[in-house]
Amino acid sequence: MSLRLNPTVPFRYLRYTLLALGLAVQTAALPAGSQGVPAAPPTQAALTPTAQVTHEPITEMSGIVKSRRYPNVYWVHNDSGDEPRLFALRSDGTVILPPYLSGEFSVGAVPVAGKKPYPGVQIAAAANSDWEDIALDGDTLYIADTGNNGNARRDLGLYVVAEPNPEATFQTRPLKWLPIAYPDQTEFPGTDRWEFDCEALFIHNGKPYFVTKHRAPGKINTAAVSANLYRLDTSHTDRVNLLTKVDGAADLGGWVTSAKLSPNGRTLAVLCQGPTASIWLFETPRSGDRFLSSSARRRIITGAKQCEALCFDTDDTLVVTNEQRDLFRLSVRDFAPVARGGMR
Repeated sequence: MSLRLNPTVPFRYLRYTLLALGLAVQTAALPAGSQGVPAAPPTQAALTPTAQVTHEPITEMSGIVKSRRYPNVYWVHNDSGDEPRLFALRSDGTVILPPYLSGEFSVGAVPVAGKKPYPGVQIAAAANSDWEDIALDGDTLYIADTGNNGNARRDLGLYVVAEPNPEATFQTRPLKWLPIAYPDQTEFPGTDRWEFDCEALFIHNGKPYFVTKHRAPGKINTAAVSANLYRLDTSHTDRVNLLTKVDGAADLGGWVTSAKLSPNGRTLAVLCQGPTASIWLFETPRSGDRFLSSSARRRIITGAKQCEALCFDTDDTLVVTNEQRDLFRLSVRDFAPVARGGMR
């Protein structure tokens, strides 16, 4: 479930130093424990949608990932309370309908007499308590039922699904359900920490990673702009898998609402929603997996409304979606390096 930021949340910026003739940028690290937000790149021109999803059953896209098996296919899902289902999109926002179902169903904004709106690929034996992101490893999809606005859920987990053929499949079922829990959460909800909500999932070296979304304790509508990074090391289906905490950031300037690793594995994109949205690009560490502590670039997003999900189209291009069902494209060349600090 998406909740909007309290506009009174403070944002603190530090300057970054441009070198001679603007040909390079100095990104000196800040002292350990400093609480400053990295300096923002210059304000970018407002984004213009490249496409819009008009299919009526897609009400609030909460996650998106690009297929590597099927050309020009993007898998999306709705937020909490929807049926357990996926939709396959083309880059122009159109929904893919299996041809053998065209006599019964239709896609798009305009109703067709005698046909029902296509309900998407049904995931049998599953439930959408609060689906927040989707990731891909080869041709295996991971669906994160990890939304936890009140920080009280004890049924968080991942659905693991073999990627279906969007033009030939109407229904599938999970290969498995992986229950998960945070090792540092002992209260539901906590008294002092509301740091156990997650809307951002990515896969690195075959393992799922989760970037958390934080709130002021007990204040569901008040953002805390820190984030933690956890890794899933086990795949038990009969008991809870405790995550491993690997990194954290004290201040990303907003709530984390999505994350994806580039196809070549070199760049992690993290989407943050605030009064003004932004995207971070973190370099994959040469060793270990402390992504949030690595070198970073950042871009402010304007004109994109309530952004909820992103994925890489190519190593050099991102696709971003919002609650209003717009699709945007951004080039990674338009991101500026930033000085950083405040790691947790």
